[in-house]
Amino acid sequence: MDVESGEGATGLMWSRLLTTDSPLSDDAAGAVAADEWNAANEASSVVESLDYEVIESVAYRDDQAMKGWWQLGSYVTLKWLFALFIGVGTGLSAFAINVAVENFSGWKFLATFAIMRHSYLAGFVIYALFNVALVFSSVYIVTSFAPAAAGSGIPELKGYLNGIDTPGILLFRTLVGKILGSIGSVGGGLALGKEGPLVHTGACIASLIGQGGSTKYYLNSRWIRMFKNDRDRRDLVTCGCAAGVSAAFRAPVGGVLFALEEVTSWWRSQLLWRVFFTSAIVAVMVRTAMGWCTHGNCGHFGSGGFIIWDTSGGQEDYSFYELWPMALLGVIGGLLGALFNQLTYMLSSYRRNVLHKRGNRVKIIEVCLVSLITSMLSFGIPLLNKCTPCPDPVKYPDIVCPRPQQHYGNYVLFNCPKDSQYNDLATIFFNTPDDAIRNLFSTKTVHEYSARSLLTFLALFFFLATITYGTAVPAGQFVPGIMIGATYGRLVGMLVVNLYKKDGIDEGTYALLGAASFLGGSMRMTVSLCVIMVEITNNLQLLPLIMLVLLISKAVGDAFNMGFYEQQAYLRQIPLLESRPKRFLRKLSAKDALHTSKVVSFPRVSKVGSIVSVLRSVSHNGFPVIEQLQNGETAVIGLVLRSHLLVVLQTKADFQHGPTPGHENRTKNKYSVTDFVKPVSSKGLSIFDVNLTAVEMEMYLDLQPFVNPSPYIVSEDMSLTKVYNLFRQLGLRHVCVVPRPSRILGVITRKDLLPEVILSMQYLTL
Repeated sequence: MDVESGEGATGLMWSRLLTTDSPLSDDAAGAVAADEWNAANEASSVVESLDYEVIESVAYRDDQAMKGWWQLGSYVTLKWLFALFIGVGTGLSAFAINVAVENFSGWKFLATFAIMRHSYLAGFVIYALFNVALVFSSVYIVTSFAPAAAGSGIPELKGYLNGIDTPGILLFRTLVGKILGSIGSVGGGLALGKEGPLVHTGACIASLIGQGGSTKYYLNSRWIRMFKNDRDRRDLVTCGCAAGVSAAFRAPVGGVLFALEEVTSWWRSQLLWRVFFTSAIVAVMVRTAMGWCTHGNCGHFGSGGFIIWDTSGGQEDYSFYELWPMALLGVIGGLLGALFNQLTYMLSSYRRNVLHKRGNRVKIIEVCLVSLITSMLSFGIPLLNKCTPCPDPVKYPDIVCPRPQQHYGNYVLFNCPKDSQYNDLATIFFNTPDDAIRNLFSTKTVHEYSARSLLTFLALFFFLATITYGTAVPAGQFVPGIMIGATYGRLVGMLVVNLYKKDGIDEGTYALLGAASFLGGSMRMTVSLCVIMVEITNNLQLLPLIMLVLLISKAVGDAFNMGFYEQQAYLRQIPLLESRPKRFLRKLSAKDALHTSKVVSFPRVSKVGSIVSVLRSVSHNGFPVIEQLQNGETAVIGLVLRSHLLVVLQTKADFQHGPTPGHENRTKNKYSVTDFVKPVSSKGLSIFDVNLTAVEMEMYLDLQPFVNPSPYIVSEDMSLTKVYNLFRQLGLRHVCVVPRPSRILGVITRKDLLPEVILSMQYLTL
C-alpha cells in the first residue's frame, strides 16, 4: 500500500509521528522493554482495559461490507429483544432471592419463637444454628465455586463500565454464586442487604445473554455472535445494572438514573431508551410476582420481600423551623457516612492484605464467627430490654399489638411478662432487614420506640455492618445504610416531637430523611438516590427535603474521604477515571504522562518470529506499525492490538514466505469482527497458547489489514486535563502522543458535520 496515496490523508497525518525516540502513550499498551515495565505495573496486572473503540481496520471494513439490511435490522431488533430478556431474567432472579430469603427467615423465626416457650437457651441455639448454617452455605459457595461473587460487585461494575475488566466478574458461575450466596447471607441475618448483589446479578445476566450463554457449561448459542464485543457488551451490562436496582427497590426511574450517575461513564440517547425499557420490564415482572404471592402462593413470602416502604400516609407538610433539624440530619449523615467508609476501608484492607491470604478456611471461619456474634447480639440484647405497654386500642384502633407470631412486623412479643406488651428492640432485630426498615419508617406510630432502644440498636448495627462488609459473602450496603440512617433519623424525629409539641410532626418522616442522609454521606449519590427514595416510599411531598439532606450529607462526607464504592474500587486496585480530573493536571501536558520515550514498533511486514519474541517479552496490548516511504522517511500507518496479533498468529492464514507487502483483498471473508474479541471476564488468548513450528517462525506477516489506521492522536503540548476527559468520555484504551505537527490539512467546524453539508460536498466532488 502506498501510504501517501492509498489511505488519502492518513500518510500525511502520520508522516512525522514516529522516530526512534518519539513517544506513544496508552493505558496498558505501548511497547516498553519488559524489564522496565514489569516492576512498575506488577500491582495492576490483575485487571486489563477494554476495547470500546471500534478498530476500523481493513478486516473490519471487509466484515462490515458483507452485512446487508437484514443484518442491520436483526442487530437492532436483537438489542431490544435482549433488553426484554435482561428485564425478565433480573426480575425472576430477584423474585427467587426474595422468596427464598423470606421463607428461610420465616422458618427461622417460627422455630425460634416456638422453642423459646420452653427454653430460651434452646431457642438461641436453634436461632444461631439456623443463621450459621445459612451463612456457611453462602461462604462455601463463594470460596469454592465463585470467588468473584463476594461483596456487592458494584465497585467492579463501575470499573468495567469505566473501561476496566476484572477477571471473573461476569461469568455464569459468578451469577449462580451471587444468587445462592445472597440467599444464605441475607437469610442468615447478617448486617447486609441483597440490593448491591442484585445489581451484579443483573449485569451477569446481561453479559451472558449478550454472549449467548456460557461456553464452559455448554449453555452457549452461536447465532448471536454479533454482540461478542466489548462495546455492545458494555451497553447490555449497563441495562443489567439498571435492572438490578429496579428489581431491588421497585424503582425503575431510579434504576435508570443509578446507571447514569453511579456506574457508567459513557452514555448516549439510544442506550437511555433501552435502559428505560429494561427497567420498565423489571417493574412489571416484580409487580406481577407480588400479586401472585399475595394470594398465599409463596409460603412465608408476602409483599414485604419486595421493598415497599409506603410513607404517603405520614407527615403531609413541614414548617420552616423543621428545616434546621433536617439539615442536622444531613450533617450527621455526612459524618457517620465518612466514618463508616473509613472503618470499612481499613478492615477490608486488613482482610485483603493479611487475613484472606491465609486461605479459604480462614474466610469460612471468619464469616461463621461474624454470624455467631450477630446472632448473640440480636438475640441477647432484646432479652435485656424492658417491654413496653401496647398503645391504647381505643385511641389507636388500627394498631395490632402485639403481632401474632406468624406475622412479623411492628410490636413483636419477645420475652414480655404480659400479652399486652411488646419489645421495641425485638421489632427491629427479629425481622428481615426489609421489614425492620418498614417498622422504622412506619408513620403515625409515635413513641413506638424508646430513645434507649434506638441508641442501642444504632451502636450495635453500625458495629455489625462495619465488621460484616468485606467478608467472603455477597453483601450490599444499601439496606444497612438505610437501617442506620433510619435509626438516628427517628431519634431526631423524637427530639423534634418533644421539642415543638406539634401534632403534624411524624417520626417516620425523619427516619426516612435520616436514611437518605446516611446513604448520601456514604455512597455520595444525589439524583438517583433521591428518586429511589421517593419511589420506594411513594411520597413525592418529601422530595425537597430529601434533596436538602442529600446535598448536605454529600458535601460533609466529601470533606473527609471518597465515596464508599470509589474507596472499595481503589482498594481492589481498579484504576477508575473519576468524572472530574484533579486540579494539578491542568499544569501538566500530555508528554508529562509518558513514562518512557522508548517505543517498540513493528514493521508493516514483520517476521513471525520477531512478533512472537516481542509479545513474549512485553505485556502491553497495542503496538505502532511503521512503514518506510519512498522518500526514505518513516511513517506510522496505525496501531495494532495484541489480541488481533494473537488471532492472526493462531490462524496462520496470512503467513507469507517473503517480506513483500501483500494485497488488501486477501483478508476478505477470512475474519469476522468477533474473531478478535476477548471472551468476557477472562484473560483471553495468550501468546503461550500459540504453537508455531520453526518453519512458521521464519515466515512473514503483513500487518496492514489488521491495523487501526485512525487511533486517537493528541499533541504533546495538550493539557493533561483534556487528555483525561478524552479518555473517560470516549472510553478509550490508547491515545497516541505526537510532536507538534508541521502542516495542517484544514479545519472542521460544527457546520461541516451536518449531514446535508457533507452530502452536498460529496455531490460537488463527483
